[in-house]
Amino acid sequence: MTARRLLIVEDDQALRRQLRWSLDAFTVLEAGNRELALAAVRAEAPQVLLLDLGLPPDAGGVSQGLATLDEVLAIAPATKVVVMTGQEGREHALRAIAAGAHDFHNKPVDPDQLALLLERAFYVSELEAENARLLARATPDHFFGMIGDSPAMLRLYRALERAGPTDISVTLVGESGTGKELAAQALHAASGRREQRFVAINCAAIPPTLLEAELFGYERGAFTGAYRQTPGKIERAQGGTLFLDEIGDLPLDLQGKLLRFLQERVVERLGGRQEIAVDVRVISATHRNLAEQIQAGLFREDLYYRLAEITLEMPPLRDRAGDAVLLARHLLARFGDELGKKSIALAPDALTAIDAYQWPGNVRELQNRLKRAIIMCETKRIGRADLDLAVEVDADTILNLRQVRERAEIGALRSALARAAGNVSKTARLLGISRPTLYDLLRSHGLRD
Repeated sequence: MTARRLLIVEDDQALRRQLRWSLDAFTVLEAGNRELALAAVRAEAPQVLLLDLGLPPDAGGVSQGLATLDEVLAIAPATKVVVMTGQEGREHALRAIAAGAHDFHNKPVDPDQLALLLERAFYVSELEAENARLLARATPDHFFGMIGDSPAMLRLYRALERAGPTDISVTLVGESGTGKELAAQALHAASGRREQRFVAINCAAIPPTLLEAELFGYERGAFTGAYRQTPGKIERAQGGTLFLDEIGDLPLDLQGKLLRFLQERVVERLGGRQEIAVDVRVISATHRNLAEQIQAGLFREDLYYRLAEITLEMPPLRDRAGDAVLLARHLLARFGDELGKKSIALAPDALTAIDAYQWPGNVRELQNRLKRAIIMCETKRIGRADLDLAVEVDADTILNLRQVRERAEIGALRSALARAAGNVSKTARLLGISRPTLYDLLRSHGLRD
């Protein structure tokens, strides 16, 4: 069973000793101030933290205690923090609860009551940890056609699962080629509208003069060439989902008309006067920064709040560790079938290059390179040269754990030294290690100077 680590953050050494003695059912760690507490959280990862709000240099106030609470939860959000405060400090305890503390206990300390409260905090922590393990085990490496099992994609799947069954408007934000339309289709498939139509329109691909007619439809004779009555994309999505791709490129005059539809849920075709009620769920997507568009006067703020009741970030392929290879294998099998080359495979150097490449064009670039390689490859094994990937990697060492660990250690050392302005003691505390260990690491990596 995992040790139940309790960190007591209290500047009164006598009280810390008393608490350690009375709470011997736990593995007790101690810290007398904010910096030592943060170092212990980094180094020991306690499940529960007992925090006195009155810490030096503000032992008579709560500023240091509340700041410690904020930083602990930023470092380790799953930590259950129980705050201690005086009988007159109920207001401060409530502030701490609002800031994310799990519970509070008034001083003077009642050992039995405190032990019971901490037992409950450990129980909640263990339940949440087990739930996270089960969820990770149960989450597939694909979700309604989306492929990937990186942490970034598992978080996205869970968000899509929660948002899917609702009728709330969702805006998908991400670079070109990250699969925003696929995510929109996943939201539709997870909703109660799955049996109805999913209608997509790319707001950047249609000239502004035609976009209004495409969205809202038109009556016969509304303009030259309008020979018959034609419903727009919004009407065609009746009962289902309307996907507005590249919504950031929608002209301002059409933004006002779209806003009216979202508010009233009725449309008027061009050349018509009849209001037509339409029941659709709206999902939008963009590669643009809509906040910057609003500041520049290019996008209506009121429309943004109608469209982005929930905003989901689509992770770029370079931030999805391991997913590029997983996607490549999946796409190779699919394209191989389509192109009549079922037996084609990826050579080890190709897999290494795919994993190391940054993929500025994301999944769309991976698709294009694989299709081209399948067609042009003269053998049954696609190599790095066939993919034309400009990366310099050594296939024998890219997965060498010693090298990976060394690079990670050097990066952490440089970051900590920079944050501590070169102060060795503070650097050691930030890293959660002792000074001698820090000196050994600096020496081994040539960072001593």
